[in-house]
Amino acid sequence: MPPEPPDVSTRLAADRTRLALERTLMAWVRTSTSMIAFGFGIYQFLQYLSTKEQLREPVISPQLFAVLLIVAGLTALGLAWLQHRQALAVLRAEFGPMPYSIAGVMSAFIAGVGVVALVGVALRV
Repeated sequence: MPPEPPDVSTRLAADRTRLALERTLMAWVRTSTSMIAFGFGIYQFLQYLSTKEQLREPVISPQLFAVLLIVAGLTALGLAWLQHRQALAVLRAEFGPMPYSIAGVMSAFIAGVGVVALVGVALRV
């Protein structure tokens, strides 16, 4: 005999949990995007200043600082995506099929942008 489908309140609770997972991943996407953009922006700004003015030698190079921020953003994004996928897998196992995650698609897109920024900074574009 097939298992009974969950009642309406249980299904709605599962949907609320899924949406909370989506919001959490989007918060991580925003945080990671900020880290990636800040790293790339600081690098470009300091590179511009070094060509226009005489700056003293920095304690840490702008390129290293940018790479560290971009890698931190990509790492945070990757870990958040992995946690999101694991939590969705648990929900799917318990409650059946769930809608496709748009936040997961956005995290992949931002990760791609972050990799382009990382390559750009690493190759000193």
